[in-house]
Amino acid sequence: MSKLKEKVLELADIAKQCPENLQPICFELLLTHYLNSLSPKITKTPEAAIDALTPPADSTIETKARALDEVAKGQDDISETDLHIKTRHFMKKCGVSLEHLNNLFYKDNGQVAPLYEDLKTTRLAEGQIRIALLQALRNAMTNGEFQASVEDIRAEAIARKCYDTNNFAKNFNNNAALFDFAKYEKSTDMVKLSEDGRKELAEVIKELQ
Repeated sequence: MSKLKEKVLELADIAKQCPENLQPICFELLLTHYLNSLSPKITKTPEAAIDALTPPADSTIETKARALDEVAKGQDDISETDLHIKTRHFMKKCGVSLEHLNNLFYKDNGQVAPLYEDLKTTRLAEGQIRIALLQALRNAMTNGEFQASVEDIRAEAIARKCYDTNNFAKNFNNNAALFDFAKYEKSTDMVKLSEDGRKELAEVIKELQ
């Protein structure tokens, strides 16, 4: 058990090297991979492994209930008033409902965070583009700009194991119609959705439901 505790803490430190919004996803992926690599006799889930970090005295139902309440504080559904007017216009135009958004995102202490775990594709290029579209949506919810940082896209692609080092730029250029650039360059640090990109985003939102 002590070895498991040490490994969980080690993986947590590795996850902290990712951007803050990707740390939970990265940690879960690392922990799942580690547990799967153990003997078949080890059947602990990531949740069980995390529980191993808690002293026995804190394992009562009442204590766990209080801990869950603390985690839940500040977490809530997204309301229409949380959304920028440009996002509301996009939703009306493309047939995206508030329920669609709340199936994919939640509000965590005022910040929009993802609920979805599966991008519903096994293709690296498609996974990269879907990450870009969904990150652009998250930004647009608060500031109205359907754009995303290239480095944030890269970091999430790595965390989700869909990062294609050799074809990262090519994947953007092959889907240039979805963005506002004629060609993706090495100097590109932000990608902004075109009209076609917003339509594609709406389709992805509905597919991930």
